[in-house]
Amino acid sequence: MLLVVLAWSVLPVFGALPLLAYFEGVGRPISWTDAYFEAVSALTTTGATVLTGLDGLPASINIWRTFLQWLGGMGILVLAVAVLPMLGVLPMLGVGGSQLFRAEAAGPLKDTKLTPRITETAKGLWTVYAVLSIACVAAYWAGGMEPLDAWKHMFSTVSLGGLSSHDSSFAYFDSALLEAIAVVFMLVCSCNFAVYFLAVRKRSVWVALRDPEAQATMAVMIGSVLLVTAVLVWRHTYDDWLTALRYAAFNVVSIASTTGYATTDYLQWPVFPPILMLLLSGMATSAGSTGCGIKMIRVILLVKQARRELTRLIHPRAVRPVTIGGATVGNDVIFAVLGFMLVYGVTLIGFVMLLLLSEMPFDEAVGSVVASLHCMGPGLGPTGPAGNYAGLTDFQKWVLTLAMLVGRVELLSFMVLFT
Repeated sequence: MLLVVLAWSVLPVFGALPLLAYFEGVGRPISWTDAYFEAVSALTTTGATVLTGLDGLPASINIWRTFLQWLGGMGILVLAVAVLPMLGVLPMLGVGGSQLFRAEAAGPLKDTKLTPRITETAKGLWTVYAVLSIACVAAYWAGGMEPLDAWKHMFSTVSLGGLSSHDSSFAYFDSALLEAIAVVFMLVCSCNFAVYFLAVRKRSVWVALRDPEAQATMAVMIGSVLLVTAVLVWRHTYDDWLTALRYAAFNVVSIASTTGYATTDYLQWPVFPPILMLLLSGMATSAGSTGCGIKMIRVILLVKQARRELTRLIHPRAVRPVTIGGATVGNDVIFAVLGFMLVYGVTLIGFVMLLLLSEMPFDEAVGSVVASLHCMGPGLGPTGPAGNYAGLTDFQKWVLTLAMLVGRVELLSFMVLFT
């Protein structure tokens, strides 16, 4: 646990060095707080930024920012599990690959093995990630992006990170085709990569299609897109269904998948869609995906547990186990999920109270904390899609930096250090 937390906390120090060096070299030095915030935002795939004038930055800096997101997407420690055994490093640290993998992995079902050796599992997941990355950059290029833009936005799409090399984010391209490509890859990367790994090994697409968590993720995403489209048409935000569907599909999927791209300032929409999108960012992605938040599997387990308790009120002696995909889920997993949700609620409230202590308005504080804790990026108010985090005080940035780290490491893995 200590190794995992230290890795995610210390590596951004090195990620910040090129930013410090560049801005010092051009006579626009940035503070250590801003450089570390930007590096943490990149590695945790949050996508919040304190930088402006992104279009004028050299390609090297923008590639570095987005490449950090790609590394953080699948997990730098999952990569370590795949590579370090070949170098003999893990035995020197006294840590087993399976221990490191469980501490790094997201979601409540950490002990599910895909292969007999955890190293092979890590390699398989990174192979799937690499294949999806190549497919994404090829699709962007074919869709009309410049090659360099295609690489940079591939890095931040498959990682569900959302950092862009343009101040106007994805709206810079103004292309329905490119937005459709991005939506497809954001949806694909919102599902558990282990499902794709098993589908390839068993040579059957049904493995992915029948996965209950993937089904729930897709149902929530598509249902929310249709609901927001209906609201935008009903409230006359857009004149026709196609335009409303285009903007709803991209922005809802982007925020719900914790990517954080934007093609419009959706805070100007009726109040319902932005709040719905903010809530979705915490639950819509699957465990084992490159997204963050509570994870869909925990929501499914909570719903099933609530249903079981309702049944017990009517039939006290009924035996009704909680099942996922036909397999019974033990009570220890249910208790772990309930414990996670309690810690999540306390953590969310704690971070919001710290920002309120710094005189930040309530809506901006809630939006910024949720966006950081879910590693999603855009919040509410000045930190929303039309702004960034540059105007915050150093204290506020450090609070949100900690929120990003806690959200990416998984709450319990972080909090256990204080027990």
